[in-house]
Amino acid sequence: MIIETERLILRDFVTNDFEDIHVYASNPIVVKYMLWGPNSKEDTQSYMNMIADMQKQQPRLGYELAVVMKENNQLIGGCGIHIIKPSQGELGYCFNHNYWGSGFASEAAAALLEFGFRELNLHRIFATCRPDNIGSAKVLQKIGMKYEGHIREHMRHNEKWHDSYQYSILENEYV
Repeated sequence: MIIETERLILRDFVTNDFEDIHVYASNPIVVKYMLWGPNSKEDTQSYMNMIADMQKQQPRLGYELAVVMKENNQLIGGCGIHIIKPSQGELGYCFNHNYWGSGFASEAAAALLEFGFRELNLHRIFATCRPDNIGSAKVLQKIGMKYEGHIREHMRHNEKWHDSYQYSILENEYV
């Protein structure tokens, strides 16, 4: 599975990606707003195992993809879309903090929207972010998603309840 954008290649993760994934997944700055991490090597290996299983699904219901810069083949993060019945997908992304603020998350997320609507024939794609994660909210707004609301204390991580903002875009809104 390969999706190309102007500056990026989105492709299935491979075993050799472990170290690059672990660099960002183990960084407390990167995972500050995530409901996982910072990863131990065992956590990253579990993630790699989950991805390998996902890639074998028939039909495939989840796509976790490496985000690689075209110019130097450097893996800079990951993104994904997971199909939820009926005809909905959940979008997500996580990037090495050295590449924040360069538009890579917006570029990758926009490519996933196109894939979701054009290839997966989804009706609705949604994403959530923690309310304090202003950068992620801006990415979702930039790719045309609409704010749907504030979900209060619906997820638990590290003995604490967390809120989310939810954004979505419908097929007929996607241009």
